[in-house]
Amino acid sequence: MPAQHRIYLVGAHSTGKTTLARWIRDRYGLPMISEVARGVLAEMEAQLDSLRTDVALVDRYQTEVFRRQISSEKEQQGSFVSDRAFCNLAYAAQHATILHEVASDPQLASYIESVRGGLVFYLRPHRALLAEDGVRAGVEWEEVVRIDGMVKFMLEWFGISYIPVDALSMQERMRLTERVLHLAGIDPVGQAQNESNAQRKTPILERDPFARESVDGERQVEIPGPPARLVRGALESAH
Repeated sequence: MPAQHRIYLVGAHSTGKTTLARWIRDRYGLPMISEVARGVLAEMEAQLDSLRTDVALVDRYQTEVFRRQISSEKEQQGSFVSDRAFCNLAYAAQHATILHEVASDPQLASYIESVRGGLVFYLRPHRALLAEDGVRAGVEWEEVVRIDGMVKFMLEWFGISYIPVDALSMQERMRLTERVLHLAGIDPVGQAQNESNAQRKTPILERDPFARESVDGERQVEIPGPPARLVRGALESAH
């Protein structure tokens, strides 16, 4: 991983992306790019019911969400965690008519290349997580499964490596995330400093069993061998 770490959580709605993203934000001290859809919806003063019936409005909404996600990431200098990536394109495929326009947009190719360079966690759906979020069109299980399938299709189509997160338990999700981020060289806030401090506090005899500290502070090394009394006895016998 480069010095700049980009962590993406992708998947359908009601899969726990925002919850896990907030945990990563707090544990690893990374800025979080929250879902831009709600902000766009508020600016357009559009209601959820309108997004379900007005296709022209849906087109404008999905186009703006796509552009806003890209601009939000560009504005964030350095590492970050995002609870979305190209996910809204899965909704555009289901509810809008703009997908062919976005596919021909040069920004898409550049953005996908950026996502490929990050760490992508793909969160799978569970019925127990279904909840109305006030933005997406439908929280029925069948709708979630359709979006999940479209997200997976895009991951494979774009050739993006990803880590699937199938567990329902938050504990197991945390353990998986911790391990992956550790292997990528990303440690929780303060852990590296704590380990360094612990190393400095470790007595020198615990680090090196043959090390000794002299009176003046210089390090001495005791070479294993027969006790001195045995050496003297051998010399006296020889004489």
